[in-house]
Amino acid sequence: MKRATLYVGLSLIAIVVLLAAVGLVWTPFDPTAVTNNRLAKPGWPHLLGTDGFGADILSRIISGAKICLLVGIVSVAAAAVIGVPIGIFAGMVRGWLGEIPARLSDILYGFPALLLAILFAAALGGSTWTAMLAIAVATVPAFVRIARAATLQVMSLGYVEAARLSGTPRLSIAWRHVLPNIAPVLGVQASVSFGIAILAEAGLSYLGLGSGPQQPTWGRMLREAQDWLFSEPLLALWPGLAIAVATMGFNLLGDGLRDLLDPRLREIR
Repeated sequence: MKRATLYVGLSLIAIVVLLAAVGLVWTPFDPTAVTNNRLAKPGWPHLLGTDGFGADILSRIISGAKICLLVGIVSVAAAAVIGVPIGIFAGMVRGWLGEIPARLSDILYGFPALLLAILFAAALGGSTWTAMLAIAVATVPAFVRIARAATLQVMSLGYVEAARLSGTPRLSIAWRHVLPNIAPVLGVQASVSFGIAILAEAGLSYLGLGSGPQQPTWGRMLREAQDWLFSEPLLALWPGLAIAVATMGFNLLGDGLRDLLDPRLREIR
């Protein structure tokens, strides 16, 4: 089926967005409440059971969706706002001045989000904002590279070269010609980076470098479930499934957008 990847990705993302929207106004139980009903089996009223502290798992899954989307939106948006202008500048300016941002982004690639989070946590303390800052900084090089490569292609087009030779200001060329042409590529990169950000936040929360105990996250749920991994495997299944659905949704969306927007990959009828 044509565009099946895009539709599947959108469907999975819709599930996550729906959970987050519901979590803004309602959860079946208090996701942070500690009760005596520990390790309850799935059923009524706890549809997914309870964890080792007696907290309702479904409520924590719903609450964790909010943090998941918040981290993805803020970190990817910040990375795009910083990386895209730098990449466009590097692609439009020729010579060594345009090579400097590209080489700096290569250096930044040597500092993954986990290492940056450890550094930021040591200086600022572990929190959701620390995780978002680390993920955003680690994602900037990807946008710089993508924007620079796409800008170089656009700058080689005849009408863009004519605009440049006619004396059109570079800022006008970047806004009127470069950015609209590279927007589809940036959209694909943003979708893929969103999935990576969700996975990175889960990993940071698992290591205790993300949100605190007062904010249930899927990564922290996995960390808490490891003590009962063999006796109660469902405790790890639900947050792991949630992370997989969110990550796969945005990755499939990125693949679907690439197939849709790239004429070389479109199916021939």
